[in-house]
Amino acid sequence: MSTDLAKRFYQTASVSEDGASVLLDARTLRTPGGAVFRAPARALAEAMAAEWNAQGDHIAPATMPLTQLAFAAVDITPKRRPEIAHDVAKYAETDLICHRAEAPAVLVARQAVAWDPLVAWAEQRFGQRLHVVSGVLPADVPAAAIANIERAVGDLDDFRATALAQSTMLTGSVYLGFAQLEGRINAAEAYAAATVDEAWSIERWGEDSEAGARLDRLKGDLDAVSRFLAALG
Repeated sequence: MSTDLAKRFYQTASVSEDGASVLLDARTLRTPGGAVFRAPARALAEAMAAEWNAQGDHIAPATMPLTQLAFAAVDITPKRRPEIAHDVAKYAETDLICHRAEAPAVLVARQAVAWDPLVAWAEQRFGQRLHVVSGVLPADVPAAAIANIERAVGDLDDFRATALAQSTMLTGSVYLGFAQLEGRINAAEAYAAATVDEAWSIERWGEDSEAGARLDRLKGDLDAVSRFLAALG
């Protein structure tokens, strides 16, 4: 075990009677920024306590994805709401589901099957037409459309905005991010939509260990986002 990991300093993690705090023995959990953590839902506090209880002799943050998302929602997101809304909305300019291959025909067809229903959903969700392009041409996304997405991000609470930003970054698509956030797709469906190109490449040329590890991480990270959202209720 790496000595860079903090040694476990508590026996058990539990949830306070009001369901808002995670208790490490008798001590209330604080964020890395020093804030007393208060969960917006008991289910999230319980899921976080389970992560803390699952730790071994050392605390490995990488094995605690819900805790990490919750800490970000308290320490980072409130201080960066305008930047987060802007950064998330800007994904629309290079959004995965709007930028298609020109060839081969099999990949073009697979992208259409996976992404066209999500494009239709996003157009209805945001009340605006999505510009789908092929090849290296950038999509022409009006400033008003970007602003519309920014407003949608701004309407979210800090916890859901954190989850959206994570999903968007992981998939390369703000529309997949919103679809996962709002329950249009689950984690497995988000993963499948985000890896259409990779799945085709693996079928054609096989999978190397590095790519496989990256895809496994992506699958786990998207699953964590869905579990985080489910815990929020």
